[in-house]
Amino acid sequence: MMEFIENREVEKEQLKAIFRDMLKYSPSKIVGMLGNAIIVPVYTSLLSPEQYGLYSLSIAVLSFLCIIFSDWVGLSGLRFFKHHQMMQDMPKYLTTLVTMLVTNICLMFVIAFVFRHNFYEFFHIPVKYFVAILLLIIPVAIRALLFQLLRAQLKSMSFTLSTIINQFLTILLSIFFVKFFHLGAMALLLGMAISISLIDLLLIYQSNILSWFKIQKIEWDSVFPIMKYGVPIAATSLSAWIINQSNKFIMNSIHGFSEVGIVGVAYGLTLPLLMTIFSIITVAAIPRIINMYEEKIDIRPLISRFTGYYILVSLPVITVISLYSTDYVQLLSSNDKFFEAFKLIPYFAYGTFFMAITDYTTLQYHLANKTYIDFIIKLTSGIVGVVLNILLIPKYGLIGVGIATLGANFLYFVLSIIIVLPGLRLIFPYLTLSRMLVASLPSIGLYILFNKGYGFVPLIEMLSLVFVYYVFYWILSKTIMKRAV
Repeated sequence: MMEFIENREVEKEQLKAIFRDMLKYSPSKIVGMLGNAIIVPVYTSLLSPEQYGLYSLSIAVLSFLCIIFSDWVGLSGLRFFKHHQMMQDMPKYLTTLVTMLVTNICLMFVIAFVFRHNFYEFFHIPVKYFVAILLLIIPVAIRALLFQLLRAQLKSMSFTLSTIINQFLTILLSIFFVKFFHLGAMALLLGMAISISLIDLLLIYQSNILSWFKIQKIEWDSVFPIMKYGVPIAATSLSAWIINQSNKFIMNSIHGFSEVGIVGVAYGLTLPLLMTIFSIITVAAIPRIINMYEEKIDIRPLISRFTGYYILVSLPVITVISLYSTDYVQLLSSNDKFFEAFKLIPYFAYGTFFMAITDYTTLQYHLANKTYIDFIIKLTSGIVGVVLNILLIPKYGLIGVGIATLGANFLYFVLSIIIVLPGLRLIFPYLTLSRMLVASLPSIGLYILFNKGYGFVPLIEMLSLVFVYYVFYWILSKTIMKRAV
């Protein structure tokens, strides 16, 4: 069991380093958030609810297959990069990662061909879209691995540049194929494929992988630790997919592609948009926390600090979005046919909050290489989510989807703070939470005034509530609730 570091200088040094990385990563995340905000109104203006629903289902299938066959290889690459760098055996390590990725993709094509009819029936997706998804996985898998290698190398500016280019190139190419070739949802997949393939070439250069990579004999003693860490991650991610994506397939089987399109819009206006900006903290902090853990430094104080930062940044924004859900959908969706998505916004927004905070509460399992615990609790939550979807969608429709998604994500969070590993218990950021509670009182009063007819246009009201909240929080942090040095 590790002891706390009493020397505050060590913590301050790491905090400063992480904040510097956050500044470097923030352009990609801010631009990514803006890109995600643009995607929904642009795509909904170009596609009918049926076509947008088909696109949403295609992306869900893509993420399903990537979780099983590729994403976990990249995450393993991040987790063990520092260890192999210290061991000075990077060529062998990278050869192992690339070999495992290629093997997984080949296995995916074999399984997809043998069980193709089962895939068509289970996912309710046309054949040509399934084939397109399989081909799209190749560049997506390469990008996932190379992005994690950039993070492991702490090349935050390279990561930022590639992410920004990828975001807008995908949007521009997708619009081009929709407008000039009238390919519907297929145009969006084609735009993604070309954009990501070009970005892969840039990432190969940025990660400098060719200078390290050498064809070597694979040693199984280097494969087993990666699989032991990565396979539970894949299973865990699959459970998260069940929580947040399975509702589209259940909804499709009951109400068809149009309702799936509405679910897709609500999803697009919450999880990918909010997670992009909230992940600025984790994308910068986690690689350094892993390095500190490998160097036998207690990381609990830092995890606690950044958990508090996440809650401080996310909870007020999510609350305001939920209070103004109808205005929020009208602002970011250009097609009135998708307006009903407002019903799902509060459920999906708070579901995103609980899902994102588990990046901090479950980090203990990843540091201790006990990712199977994360898998068990997320699978449990996923199963509960599916059962709730099946029970609630026929009776409550969209509201049933919202309740099931929020309930499953909340259960996952609760389980992650109950099941704690020795020496890695999260230190709750009580000071931050206390400040937030007090700072929320003026905003609550202002919201009551707005509801009584003293308000402005919705966007101004939303910005005013957030602004007043953070001003009072800052005042508290500098005066009566100042952190002890």
